[in-house]
Amino acid sequence: MSTLRRSILYSGSFDPLTNGHLDVCRRACAMADRLVVAIGVHSSKTPVFPAEDRAQMIREAVEPLAQERGAVLEVVTFGDLAVDAARRLGCSLIIRGLRDGTDLDYEMQMAAMNEAMAPDVATVFVPASPATRPITATLVRQIAGMGGDVTSFVPPAVAGRLAARFAAGKAAGA
Repeated sequence: MSTLRRSILYSGSFDPLTNGHLDVCRRACAMADRLVVAIGVHSSKTPVFPAEDRAQMIREAVEPLAQERGAVLEVVTFGDLAVDAARRLGCSLIIRGLRDGTDLDYEMQMAAMNEAMAPDVATVFVPASPATRPITATLVRQIAGMGGDVTSFVPPAVAGRLAARFAAGKAAGA
């Protein structure tokens, strides 16, 4: 049995989990022995899915990737700073996906602030694959909310849950 050497924290709202998130998880599992997907829970936000549902979707989609690469997956929630969660959970790295220059500017600022607060936790950036570059959870929610097809942007189980969630909302409003 091997000893865990490196743990990576991947934080976000994951509302919903997208193929872009999966792309980052796949890469993280190739870099580390343990991937902790940390779902940010903030009282000022009203998500489409409760944290427990998001955690279940993440486990369903990411566990096979982790197992394939020999990594351990943990899914947790947190309500404090991501860098504090990383320290508390024993992660020496935070991974962030970059779609474009706007993401890079924002994430560079965040990484610098995190380094100032926790120099022992490094940030690793991975570029989005070309197929996932345009995907954002916000756009996925908007498309699904208007009855559009999101199957090419999210894992199949997530697409089904989005369709059910927004169909239920339309039925309630009808």
